[in-house]
Amino acid sequence: MYVCSGFARTACFALLGAVSLCSTEARALDLLGSDFQLHGFLSLGLVNTTDNNFFGHSDDRISKDFSEVGVNASWRLTPELQLAAEVLWRRAGDTDDGARLDYGLLDWTAWAREQGRAGLRMGRIKTSYGLYNKTRDVPFTRPSIILPQSIYFDRTRNLTVSADGAEIYAEAYGEAGSLSASFAYGLPETGTDATKVPLVGLNRPGSMESSLAPDLQVIYEGSGAKYRLAFTTLRVDLSYKPGFADRLQAGKLRLVPLIFSGQYNAENWSLTGEYAMRRSTIKEFGPFFYNGKQDGQSYYLQGTYRLSPQWEALLRYDAYYADKNDRDGQAFAAATGVPGFTRFARDWTLGMRFDVTPQFMLRAEMHQIDGAGFLASQDNPNPQALRRYWNNFMLQASFRF
Repeated sequence: MYVCSGFARTACFALLGAVSLCSTEARALDLLGSDFQLHGFLSLGLVNTTDNNFFGHSDDRISKDFSEVGVNASWRLTPELQLAAEVLWRRAGDTDDGARLDYGLLDWTAWAREQGRAGLRMGRIKTSYGLYNKTRDVPFTRPSIILPQSIYFDRTRNLTVSADGAEIYAEAYGEAGSLSASFAYGLPETGTDATKVPLVGLNRPGSMESSLAPDLQVIYEGSGAKYRLAFTTLRVDLSYKPGFADRLQAGKLRLVPLIFSGQYNAENWSLTGEYAMRRSTIKEFGPFFYNGKQDGQSYYLQGTYRLSPQWEALLRYDAYYADKNDRDGQAFAAATGVPGFTRFARDWTLGMRFDVTPQFMLRAEMHQIDGAGFLASQDNPNPQALRRYWNNFMLQASFRF
């Protein structure tokens, strides 16, 4: 079984070396004064499922194929200009394996006052998508080992995590709270199988291309971030170019999600919920593909409770329907022969977080799932072998500096 690539081993040793330097001399990474910052993290996970595969071969065995290593840096060139970048190596079963520039941008604050600020980011920018997408790659900023899959799909993660383009942002502060808005225009990543396979299936010889994708988000925070309300929408237009001896024709896909988010933070507990409507238009792929329009529906409700400064418990219900007019997938099954339960998933999650130190975190998570809508075909190439009811058990250890 594949456990760790040569790059992963090199990255792990480099990260551990940097951590040792930090332990020996707290300011060892303060290379250019306080204007330069360097941080990193290392995360290792174990996954076991009663049926189906998730992040590797986990069905009735333990998969070690879930790990993340990241190093990020920021450099304040002037009070108005900042450079920031992160290199991420991620292994998630057969859906993701390798290093990539997660983001790399120039941030120009064109206007700043006590009442707010406004500016422009250019380069590879993080996509605004719900409450967690911009920080989803850092384990310590996620509420759980994996984010709610109804909104933050890991099987199509690369399509929505970042884009090459520009983002205009503005923030306003007042007694009633703060209001922030951003509008981005960029090219999502489409050049890898991790992006192509979830959209058109396995063993397709063609390639995917994307047009510039607009992305709008508005967030309101009140009472010192005690509660947050957000709205996000984007549009992704994709085209498929058939390869040699391809059964598919030159098809087009349009994905337009609308996401409504809310969060309430009390002293010891938080309640978070997000609801998404997704219009998918699929056309011109020919008779060997499922063409048509679909209105997807997703939502989750999540509660966390801080038992002590070191312990936190989580409970979440997460639901996904590929087509709200065919919630059980029976029409899809009749048209394709693929089981209908691959079109939905309902997930009860119970989790626990233990901060051993501010730098070292342990997590455990249990998922009880009805449906296979979250699963990646790279890890489950035969849809007829999938099971509707299954459990997922996960452990994770994370370190940061």
